[in-house]
Parts: sequence; C-alpha cells; structure tokens
Amino acid sequence: MEGWAFWVAALVASVLVGMSKGGLPAVGMLGVPVLALVINPVTAAGLLLPVYVLSDLFGLYAYRHAFDRRVLAILVPGMVAGVVFGWATAALVPPWAVTALVGAIGFVFALNLLLRRRGPVVPRAARVGPGLFWGTVTGFTSFVSHSGAPPYQVYTLPLGMPKVVFAGTSTIAFAILNAVKLVPYWHLGQLSAANLQVAVVLMPVAAAAVFLGVRLVKRLPEAAFFRFVTWALLVLSVKLVWDGLSGGLAG
Repeated sequence: MEGWAFWVAALVASVLVGMSKGGLPAVGMLGVPVLALVINPVTAAGLLLPVYVLSDLFGLYAYRHAFDRRVLAILVPGMVAGVVFGWATAALVPPWAVTALVGAIGFVFALNLLLRRRGPVVPRAARVGPGLFWGTVTGFTSFVSHSGAPPYQVYTLPLGMPKVVFAGTSTIAFAILNAVKLVPYWHLGQLSAANLQVAVVLMPVAAAAVFLGVRLVKRLPEAAFFRFVTWALLVLSVKLVWDGLSGGLAG
C-alpha cells in the first residue's frame, strides 16, 4: 500500500465512498473495484470499511430529518441477517460467484426500468416479505464486496420515495449495515493496523465528499436524479458481472 498509483486509486475510492454517503449509494460500489486495481480486493474491502463508517457519521447528520422509518424497519433486520449469513459462510462461498450474481440482478432490474414504456409511475407499498428478502441479499453482498446497492435498489426504487427521502433512507440503512460489519471484519482479520493507518489518512477526503454528494442530490431534478441512479446501477452491474466471471475463470 504505497506508491503514487496506490494513493491515486485510494483517494478516488475515498471520494466515491463519501459521495455515496451523501445520497448516491450506487457510486460507492465503485470504491472497491477502483482500489482493487492496485491491491488485493479483500485488502481493499477491509481498508475501505473504516472510511465508509466515518463517512456514515457525516451522512447521518446531513439526512437526520429525511428518511422513511417503515422502510428502515423492514430492511435493517434482513440486512443484519445477511451479514451474519455472510460471516458464517465466508469460507464456503466464492466471492466471484456472489459478485456475478449481484451484477446480474442489478443489470436485469435497471434494464427493465430503462426499457419499459414511460408513463405515470404508481409507487408500491413497502411490503415486509420482499423487504426482508432483499434486505438479506443486500447484507450478504455488502459483507462480501461492499456491493449491496443493486439488491437494495431493486426493493427501494419502486417505492417512489422523494429523492431526498430516498437518499436519506439509503444513507441510514447502509450506516447501520457498515457498523454491523465491523465485528465480523475484525474477526476475519480484515481490519489490520496497516489498513487502519491508511484509512485515517483517507477519512478527511471521504468526509468532504459526503457534502458534495448532498449538494448534487439537492440540485438534481427528481427525474434526473433517479435516471442517474438507474444508469449508475446498470453500469456498475455490468462491471460486477465482468469482475465476477473474470474471477471465476481465473480461479
């Protein structure tokens, strides 16, 4: 974890993480892939988790009045269960398979949103069963590779929340999720002293980027905001499928 290439990738990843905590959750998924260009993906995930957690604190402050309590009450138990399941199966499930599956789900969902006929969108009710399922998938995939945004958005985008409420709910949900992940990450040795030292340097950059994300959310028109989220989901999903299949072939 040294040299100019590492620090450029680390700084870019920190900005992406911070912006995701400012209300653009799909952007944060690029953090690990960017950092994985220069270091081991497992090390990258462990290095960025403390950066995620600190950025969460600023995101929680920014969106402390804008969130959907019912959606959080449904999703969070599933997310916690997903993390526990990921911890229990960490040695059994190859990360490349999870990465490819997450990408496939996100790709199909985003493509459906982009191709369907435009017209009045009727928001769906936040149902408990689907919420617990997608929350569990979100927790599991986030534990494996910080890639919980696609399954999370599969459940939340059709709910028709206003953009600020959508951003705030996303920020709070993933703040809780990242805090829960600290325990298993520590237990699995992914929070090493070297990782923490580098994370401390990156934290101020990520914290500043939180407010950049908040500004973008507030300034973008609502239709443009959700169009951006959908396209970001599509692009990131393609990247995840590619990474997953490449990892499987390499293994």
